[in-house]
Amino acid sequence: MRLTVDEYCRYFKMSKEMVNSKIKMKKINYIIENGKTYIIVTKDSLQRDNQEENQTEKPKITVATVLALYQRENSFLKNKIVQLESKIDKLIDDKEQMLRAERDKIESIYSSKDEQLKNILELVNKKMKFEREAATVHEVESFEHQEKITAPKNLEVVELKEYLKLLNLKSNQRKAIKKRFLDAYDNDIRVIHKDGKLYLDFSKYDYSDLLAY
Repeated sequence: MRLTVDEYCRYFKMSKEMVNSKIKMKKINYIIENGKTYIIVTKDSLQRDNQEENQTEKPKITVATVLALYQRENSFLKNKIVQLESKIDKLIDDKEQMLRAERDKIESIYSSKDEQLKNILELVNKKMKFEREAATVHEVESFEHQEKITAPKNLEVVELKEYLKLLNLKSNQRKAIKKRFLDAYDNDIRVIHKDGKLYLDFSKYDYSDLLAY
């Protein structure tokens, strides 16, 4: 039995280039008649090829097989989706916990700062109020007693304690003036210290600033 090159290609499912290559390499039997190439094929080779084709024939795929395959794939994908959703939920929860912790930390810091600022402002206000009140009291007392701190007539050197007794002063006022003299003793030449007592020399110095109350 002889076949043309095209028939051989279709029957054995080969490309024309492959068949021509086999002819050149003389791997198949062929003859040339009237300038046309024919390939010699025996019945045994045809039967053997049919048997091999039948043996290698793929099993038929039924609808039930396809459905079972889809069901398995669907079940696998569902499990994957459940796992991914669980991981996503966990990540979201972790992120929310981190954000809540960060928010609480920031609120705590700002709350602490606000409390500190509030305390500082309260201290400043108290200090300013105290200074205003002290200045007002000092001005009023100085104005009220301005005439009393002038140097007495015919009095030159006098002990501070005795001089304060001459003034119409309260006990706390006398203590305040005496403390002022003691504080100024080391660096004020007007304050005279003798035999453990403080003296004033009105003939030389003016004590109006130290005697103000």
